[in-house]
Amino acid sequence: MRGRTEAPGRRGGRAGELAIRASSLRKRYGTVTALDGFRLEAESGTVHGLLGPNGAGKSTAVGVLSTLIEPEAGTVEVAGADLRRELAAVRRRIGLIGQHPAVDEILGGRQNLVMFGRLLGLRRAEAGARAEELLEAFGLREAAGRPVSSYSGGMRRRLDIAAGMILDPDVLFLDEPTVGLDPRGRADVWEAVAAIASRGTTVLLTTQHLEEADRLAHRISIMQDGRVIAEGTPGQLKRQRGGDRIEIAAVDAAAAEAIGAALAGADRPGPEVDAASARVALAAPHGTADLGEAVRRLDAAGLVPEDIALRRPTLDEVFLALTEKEDA
Repeated sequence: MRGRTEAPGRRGGRAGELAIRASSLRKRYGTVTALDGFRLEAESGTVHGLLGPNGAGKSTAVGVLSTLIEPEAGTVEVAGADLRRELAAVRRRIGLIGQHPAVDEILGGRQNLVMFGRLLGLRRAEAGARAEELLEAFGLREAAGRPVSSYSGGMRRRLDIAAGMILDPDVLFLDEPTVGLDPRGRADVWEAVAAIASRGTTVLLTTQHLEEADRLAHRISIMQDGRVIAEGTPGQLKRQRGGDRIEIAAVDAAAAEAIGAALAGADRPGPEVDAASARVALAAPHGTADLGEAVRRLDAAGLVPEDIALRRPTLDEVFLALTEKEDA
Protein backbone atom coordinates (compact mmCIF):
# COMPACT_ATOMS: atom_id res chain seq x y z
CA MET A 1 0.00 0.00 0.00
CA ARG A 2 2.96 2.25 -0.61
CA GLY A 3 1.91 5.83 -1.12
CA ARG A 4 -1.66 5.20 0.03
CA THR A 5 -3.46 5.84 3.26
CA GLU A 6 -6.52 3.66 2.92
CA ALA A 7 -7.53 0.09 2.29
CA PRO A 8 -10.84 -0.65 0.58
CA GLY A 9 -14.06 -1.53 2.27
CA ARG A 10 -16.69 -0.19 4.63
CA ARG A 11 -15.93 1.05 8.10
CA GLY A 12 -16.53 -1.10 11.16
CA GLY A 13 -18.13 0.06 14.40
CA ARG A 14 -17.96 3.57 15.82
CA ALA A 15 -14.94 4.70 17.82
CA GLY A 16 -15.14 3.44 21.37
CA GLU A 17 -17.25 0.41 20.50
CA LEU A 18 -15.78 -2.98 21.27
CA ALA A 19 -15.08 -5.22 18.29
CA ILE A 20 -13.72 -8.02 20.51
CA ARG A 21 -14.84 -8.79 24.05
CA ALA A 22 -13.51 -11.92 25.73
CA SER A 23 -13.87 -12.79 29.39
CA SER A 24 -12.74 -15.64 31.67
CA LEU A 25 -11.61 -17.91 28.82
CA ARG A 26 -10.21 -21.27 29.85
CA LYS A 27 -8.67 -24.02 27.74
CA ARG A 28 -6.60 -27.04 28.74
CA TYR A 29 -4.70 -29.61 26.70
CA GLY A 30 -4.33 -32.60 29.00
CA THR A 31 -2.42 -31.32 32.02
CA VAL A 32 -1.35 -28.09 30.28
CA THR A 33 -3.44 -24.99 30.88
CA ALA A 34 -3.28 -22.88 27.72
CA LEU A 35 -5.80 -20.22 28.78
CA ASP A 36 -6.41 -19.45 32.42
CA GLY A 37 -9.04 -16.71 32.77
CA PHE A 38 -7.94 -14.90 29.59
CA ARG A 39 -9.66 -11.58 28.96
CA LEU A 40 -9.38 -9.04 26.17
CA GLU A 41 -11.25 -6.00 24.89
CA ALA A 42 -10.38 -4.40 21.56
CA GLU A 43 -12.00 -1.24 20.24
CA SER A 44 -13.36 -0.99 16.71
CA GLY A 45 -11.01 0.43 14.12
CA THR A 46 -7.87 -0.06 16.20
CA VAL A 47 -4.82 -2.29 16.12
CA HIS A 48 -4.63 -4.29 19.34
CA GLY A 49 -1.31 -6.02 20.00
CA LEU A 50 -1.19 -9.37 21.78
CA LEU A 51 2.30 -10.09 23.11
CA GLY A 52 3.79 -12.84 25.20
CA PRO A 53 6.71 -15.27 25.35
CA ASN A 54 6.52 -18.65 23.65
CA GLY A 55 3.99 -20.83 25.45
CA ALA A 56 2.08 -17.88 26.92
CA GLY A 57 -1.13 -18.91 25.14
CA LYS A 58 -1.27 -16.38 22.30
CA SER A 59 -1.98 -18.93 19.57
CA THR A 60 -4.70 -20.59 21.62
CA ALA A 61 -6.28 -17.22 22.37
CA VAL A 62 -6.35 -16.30 18.68
CA GLY A 63 -7.66 -19.77 17.84
CA VAL A 64 -10.57 -19.30 20.23
CA LEU A 65 -11.36 -15.74 19.12
CA SER A 66 -11.26 -16.77 15.44
CA THR A 67 -13.57 -19.79 16.03
CA LEU A 68 -10.91 -22.45 15.35
CA ILE A 69 -10.70 -23.66 18.96
CA GLU A 70 -13.61 -24.21 21.32
CA PRO A 71 -13.02 -22.89 24.84
CA GLU A 72 -14.01 -24.88 27.90
CA ALA A 73 -15.30 -21.81 29.73
CA GLY A 74 -15.77 -18.10 29.24
CA THR A 75 -17.56 -15.78 26.85
CA VAL A 76 -16.55 -14.24 23.53
CA GLU A 77 -18.22 -11.60 21.40
CA VAL A 78 -16.67 -10.65 18.07
CA ALA A 79 -18.06 -7.90 15.82
CA GLY A 80 -21.28 -7.87 17.83
CA ALA A 81 -21.92 -11.62 17.56
CA ASP A 82 -21.74 -14.15 20.39
CA LEU A 83 -19.29 -16.96 19.65
CA ARG A 84 -21.41 -19.73 21.16
CA ARG A 85 -24.83 -18.68 19.86
CA GLU A 86 -23.84 -17.06 16.53
CA LEU A 87 -20.82 -18.98 15.28
CA ALA A 88 -21.68 -18.58 11.58
CA ALA A 89 -22.15 -14.83 12.01
CA VAL A 90 -18.76 -14.49 13.69
CA ARG A 91 -17.09 -16.40 10.86
CA ARG A 92 -18.68 -14.11 8.26
CA ARG A 93 -17.29 -11.05 10.00
CA ILE A 94 -13.66 -12.05 10.53
CA GLY A 95 -10.51 -12.71 8.54
CA LEU A 96 -7.49 -14.73 9.66
CA ILE A 97 -3.94 -14.48 8.32
CA GLY A 98 -1.52 -17.06 9.70
CA GLN A 99 2.26 -16.90 9.98
CA HIS A 100 2.87 -18.43 6.57
CA PRO A 101 1.48 -17.06 3.29
CA ALA A 102 -1.41 -19.10 1.91
CA VAL A 103 -1.20 -17.81 -1.67
CA ASP A 104 -0.32 -20.04 -4.62
CA GLU A 105 3.15 -19.18 -5.89
CA ILE A 106 2.52 -20.50 -9.40
CA LEU A 107 -0.44 -18.19 -9.98
CA GLY A 108 -0.22 -14.45 -10.39
CA GLY A 109 -1.43 -11.96 -7.80
CA ARG A 110 -4.68 -11.26 -9.64
CA GLN A 111 -5.36 -14.97 -10.18
CA ASN A 112 -4.82 -15.64 -6.48
CA LEU A 113 -7.27 -12.99 -5.37
CA VAL A 114 -9.92 -14.08 -7.89
CA MET A 115 -9.48 -17.69 -6.75
CA PHE A 116 -9.92 -16.74 -3.08
CA GLY A 117 -12.94 -14.65 -3.96
CA ARG A 118 -14.56 -17.55 -5.77
CA LEU A 119 -13.76 -19.94 -2.91
CA LEU A 120 -15.44 -17.51 -0.54
CA GLY A 121 -18.63 -17.46 -2.59
CA LEU A 122 -18.27 -14.39 -4.81
CA ARG A 123 -19.54 -14.55 -8.37
CA ARG A 124 -16.82 -14.39 -11.03
CA ALA A 125 -17.47 -10.73 -11.88
CA GLU A 126 -17.56 -9.79 -8.18
CA ALA A 127 -14.35 -11.68 -7.50
CA GLY A 128 -12.63 -9.95 -10.41
CA ALA A 129 -13.77 -6.49 -9.35
CA ARG A 130 -12.74 -7.10 -5.76
CA ALA A 131 -9.33 -8.38 -6.90
CA GLU A 132 -8.74 -5.15 -8.83
CA GLU A 133 -9.69 -3.03 -5.80
CA LEU A 134 -7.30 -4.93 -3.56
CA LEU A 135 -4.43 -4.95 -6.05
CA GLU A 136 -4.69 -1.18 -6.30
CA ALA A 137 -5.05 -0.63 -2.56
CA PHE A 138 -2.12 -2.87 -1.65
CA GLY A 139 0.23 -1.49 -4.29
CA LEU A 140 0.34 -4.71 -6.33
CA ARG A 141 -1.29 -3.70 -9.60
CA GLU A 142 1.95 -3.58 -11.60
CA ALA A 143 2.88 -7.08 -10.43
CA ALA A 144 -0.63 -8.51 -10.74
CA GLY A 145 0.16 -10.73 -13.73
CA ARG A 146 3.48 -12.07 -12.50
CA PRO A 147 3.80 -15.41 -10.69
CA VAL A 148 3.87 -14.92 -6.93
CA SER A 149 7.15 -16.88 -6.89
CA SER A 150 8.78 -13.74 -8.35
CA TYR A 151 7.46 -11.48 -5.58
CA SER A 152 9.58 -10.16 -2.73
CA GLY A 153 8.74 -11.32 0.80
CA GLY A 154 6.95 -8.08 1.56
CA MET A 155 4.88 -8.28 -1.63
CA ARG A 156 3.83 -11.85 -0.88
CA ARG A 157 2.77 -10.85 2.62
CA ARG A 158 0.78 -7.89 1.31
CA LEU A 159 -0.94 -10.21 -1.16
CA ASP A 160 -1.71 -12.63 1.65
CA ILE A 161 -3.24 -9.84 3.73
CA ALA A 162 -5.21 -8.65 0.68
CA ALA A 163 -6.64 -12.16 0.36
CA GLY A 164 -7.76 -11.94 3.97
CA MET A 165 -9.59 -8.70 3.16
CA ILE A 166 -11.65 -10.05 0.25
CA LEU A 167 -14.89 -10.21 2.26
CA ASP A 168 -14.08 -6.94 4.02
CA PRO A 169 -14.02 -8.38 7.55
CA ASP A 170 -14.91 -6.32 10.59
CA VAL A 171 -12.08 -8.00 12.50
CA LEU A 172 -8.79 -9.24 11.03
CA PHE A 173 -6.53 -11.60 13.01
CA LEU A 174 -2.88 -11.24 12.03
CA ASP A 175 -0.47 -13.82 13.44
CA GLU A 176 3.21 -12.80 13.19
CA PRO A 177 2.73 -10.96 9.87
CA THR A 178 6.38 -9.99 9.34
CA VAL A 179 8.21 -13.21 10.24
CA GLY A 180 11.21 -13.62 7.96
CA LEU A 181 10.87 -10.24 6.22
CA ASP A 182 13.67 -7.74 5.70
CA PRO A 183 13.28 -4.14 6.95
CA ARG A 184 11.74 -2.96 3.67
CA GLY A 185 9.23 -5.81 3.69
CA ARG A 186 8.33 -5.13 7.33
CA ALA A 187 7.77 -1.45 6.58
CA ASP A 188 5.45 -2.34 3.68
CA VAL A 189 3.39 -4.64 5.88
CA TRP A 190 3.26 -2.07 8.69
CA GLU A 191 1.90 0.48 6.24
CA ALA A 192 -0.73 -1.99 5.03
CA VAL A 193 -1.86 -2.84 8.56
CA ALA A 194 -2.13 0.81 9.59
CA ALA A 195 -4.19 1.57 6.47
CA ILE A 196 -6.57 -1.32 7.15
CA ALA A 197 -7.25 -0.02 10.65
CA SER A 198 -7.70 3.53 9.34
CA ARG A 199 -10.69 2.26 7.34
CA GLY A 200 -12.36 0.86 10.44
CA THR A 201 -11.30 -2.79 10.43
CA THR A 202 -10.15 -3.96 13.85
CA VAL A 203 -6.81 -5.77 13.76
CA LEU A 204 -5.68 -8.18 16.46
CA LEU A 205 -1.92 -8.49 15.96
CA THR A 206 0.27 -11.12 17.56
CA THR A 207 3.96 -10.52 17.16
CA GLN A 208 7.38 -11.23 18.66
CA HIS A 209 8.69 -7.91 17.30
CA LEU A 210 8.27 -5.39 20.11
CA GLU A 211 9.08 -2.53 17.72
CA GLU A 212 6.21 -3.69 15.53
CA ALA A 213 3.73 -3.56 18.40
CA ASP A 214 5.07 -0.20 19.53
CA ARG A 215 4.74 1.19 16.01
CA LEU A 216 1.29 -0.18 15.12
CA ALA A 217 -0.76 -0.97 18.21
CA HIS A 218 -3.14 1.49 19.81
CA ARG A 219 -3.33 -0.80 22.85
CA ILE A 220 -1.33 -3.84 23.90
CA SER A 221 -2.14 -6.86 26.04
CA ILE A 222 0.81 -8.83 27.43
CA MET A 223 0.18 -12.52 28.16
CA GLN A 224 1.89 -14.97 30.45
CA ASP A 225 0.72 -18.44 31.53
CA GLY A 226 -2.61 -18.17 29.73
CA ARG A 227 -3.73 -14.85 31.10
CA VAL A 228 -3.24 -11.13 30.50
CA ILE A 229 -0.78 -9.69 33.02
CA ALA A 230 -0.65 -6.09 31.71
CA GLU A 231 -2.57 -3.91 29.30
CA GLY A 232 -2.47 -0.33 28.08
CA THR A 233 -1.24 1.94 25.34
CA PRO A 234 2.45 1.60 24.45
CA GLY A 235 3.09 4.86 26.31
CA GLN A 236 1.26 3.71 29.43
CA LEU A 237 3.14 0.43 29.52
CA LYS A 238 6.50 2.13 29.06
CA ARG A 239 5.78 4.55 31.88
CA GLN A 240 5.53 1.54 34.19
CA ARG A 241 9.29 1.23 33.82
CA GLY A 242 9.78 4.78 35.08
CA GLY A 243 10.14 8.11 33.35
CA ASP A 244 12.69 9.50 30.94
CA ARG A 245 16.38 9.42 31.89
CA ILE A 246 19.38 11.41 30.81
CA GLU A 247 22.35 9.16 30.10
CA ILE A 248 25.83 10.62 29.89
CA ALA A 249 29.11 9.03 28.85
CA ALA A 250 32.28 10.57 30.31
CA VAL A 251 35.89 10.20 29.23
CA ASP A 252 36.93 8.49 32.48
CA ALA A 253 35.88 7.78 36.07
CA ALA A 254 37.08 11.18 37.37
CA ALA A 255 35.08 13.01 34.71
CA ALA A 256 32.00 10.94 35.56
CA GLU A 257 32.30 11.92 39.23
CA ALA A 258 32.66 15.58 38.27
CA ILE A 259 29.59 15.40 36.02
CA GLY A 260 27.61 13.76 38.80
CA ALA A 261 28.58 16.52 41.22
CA ALA A 262 27.63 19.24 38.70
CA LEU A 263 24.20 17.73 38.15
CA ALA A 264 23.39 17.09 41.82
CA GLY A 265 20.60 19.23 43.23
CA ALA A 266 18.49 19.31 46.36
CA ASP A 267 15.26 19.49 44.37
CA ARG A 268 15.71 16.18 42.56
CA PRO A 269 17.01 12.64 43.06
CA GLY A 270 20.77 12.59 42.72
CA PRO A 271 22.43 11.28 39.58
CA GLU A 272 23.63 7.68 39.46
CA VAL A 273 27.34 7.60 38.81
CA ASP A 274 28.95 4.39 37.56
CA ALA A 275 32.65 5.16 37.80
CA ALA A 276 33.68 1.77 36.39
CA SER A 277 31.96 2.45 33.07
CA ALA A 278 32.35 6.24 33.28
CA ARG A 279 28.62 6.75 32.85
CA VAL A 280 26.09 8.94 34.63
CA ALA A 281 22.31 8.58 34.65
CA LEU A 282 19.80 11.16 35.87
CA ALA A 283 16.00 11.07 36.14
CA ALA A 284 14.34 13.46 33.67
CA PRO A 285 10.66 13.81 34.62
CA HIS A 286 10.35 16.90 32.40
CA GLY A 287 12.00 15.29 29.38
CA THR A 288 13.77 17.70 27.02
CA ALA A 289 13.52 20.56 29.53
CA ASP A 290 15.64 18.55 31.97
CA LEU A 291 18.05 17.65 29.19
CA GLY A 292 18.50 21.33 28.34
CA GLU A 293 19.12 22.17 32.00
CA ALA A 294 21.70 19.39 32.28
CA VAL A 295 23.56 20.69 29.23
CA ARG A 296 23.58 24.22 30.67
CA ARG A 297 24.91 22.99 34.03
CA LEU A 298 27.70 21.04 32.39
CA ASP A 299 28.61 23.99 30.21
CA ALA A 300 28.71 26.31 33.23
CA ALA A 301 31.01 23.83 34.99
CA GLY A 302 33.27 23.57 31.94
CA LEU A 303 32.55 19.87 31.53
CA VAL A 304 32.28 18.28 28.09
CA PRO A 305 30.83 14.74 28.05
CA GLU A 306 31.62 12.15 25.42
CA ASP A 307 27.88 11.74 24.78
CA ILE A 308 24.61 12.89 26.33
CA ALA A 309 21.11 11.74 25.38
CA LEU A 310 17.54 11.61 26.62
CA ARG A 311 16.50 7.99 26.83
CA ARG A 312 12.93 6.76 27.11
CA PRO A 313 11.93 3.30 28.38
CA THR A 314 11.37 0.78 25.61
CA LEU A 315 8.59 -1.75 25.17
CA ASP A 316 11.27 -4.45 25.21
CA GLU A 317 12.21 -3.44 28.75
CA VAL A 318 8.58 -3.49 29.86
CA PHE A 319 8.02 -6.90 28.28
CA LEU A 320 11.12 -8.44 29.84
CA ALA A 321 10.44 -6.96 33.27
CA LEU A 322 6.82 -8.13 33.35
CA THR A 323 7.42 -11.64 32.05
CA GLU A 324 10.52 -12.19 34.21
CA LYS A 325 8.54 -11.03 37.25
CA GLU A 326 5.83 -13.56 36.48
CA ASP A 327 8.42 -16.33 36.11
CA ALA A 328 10.04 -15.50 39.46
